[in-house]
Amino acid sequence: MTFVLEAEGLGKRYGRHQALTDCNLQIPAGRVVGLVGPNGVGKSTLLGLACGLIQPTEGTIKVLGNRPGASAEQLARVGFVAQDTPVYANLTVAEHLRMGAQLNPRWDQTLAERRIRQLNLKLDHKAGSLSGGQRAQLALTVAAAKRPELLIFDEPVAALDPLARRGFMQNLMEFVAELGVSVILSSHLLGDLERVCDHVIVLGEGRVQLAGEVDDLVAEHYRLVGALGDLDDLPAGIEVIQEGHTDRQSTLIVRSAEPIPHFITEAAHLDLEDVILAYMSRSANASVTGSAQQIREARQ
Repeated sequence: MTFVLEAEGLGKRYGRHQALTDCNLQIPAGRVVGLVGPNGVGKSTLLGLACGLIQPTEGTIKVLGNRPGASAEQLARVGFVAQDTPVYANLTVAEHLRMGAQLNPRWDQTLAERRIRQLNLKLDHKAGSLSGGQRAQLALTVAAAKRPELLIFDEPVAALDPLARRGFMQNLMEFVAELGVSVILSSHLLGDLERVCDHVIVLGEGRVQLAGEVDDLVAEHYRLVGALGDLDDLPAGIEVIQEGHTDRQSTLIVRSAEPIPHFITEAAHLDLEDVILAYMSRSANASVTGSAQQIREARQ
């Protein structure tokens, strides 16, 4: 299997702050990957490492088989759209395309011009006069016209209205189909990711909490409901991810590679959003518990 990204023991520290810790990943080629997690858990750091914009403190990372940013050829193979879909406000649409042609050896002018026409963007309009959705589409077009093998997006649609978001995601998937490009997409919008992603990575507290193919992850996660005490002794191989209890009832989110035994009558598969939220909640709860423990130890 070919991987577009491989990380082993990957870590990044800024001064005393550990932004990413012991990250181990293998992302297969040809996937649309959703990278999710709360603010401050290392998503932008991981994407910056993948683009070669920053260097790791620990461990290794390979993108398309090479060290990120190792050469001009390597840079040409990766398209990156940073947060807020940056474009140059004082440059026209045409000037963005000319700059793209000058900087990228595999630039596809025909593709770029066709997409600009489809978007009804005027070549003589400055980027600063465009709407947020139009700027996002311009940034996407410039990134795709590089003819990269991997497209990386850091929260590209966070500031867009629902209609502009839908248009952006639709055009992104058209590029995926046309170019055969792999995609890593960071976003808080779980509904958007559920519609387009076939692989997901969940980060929490600077660590990988969950990673894998969407279909496999959905198939392996269940919500179990039973009377209080009935779910205390689960069979081996069932991992409890999250649990909640009332005076009468227990509700568990669990992961199991094998089908849930028949004696557990109320067992239902989760959708992807519920799976992601369960791991994010577990990470957040572990962080709170860890902080409380540190406070207690400091007081002693």
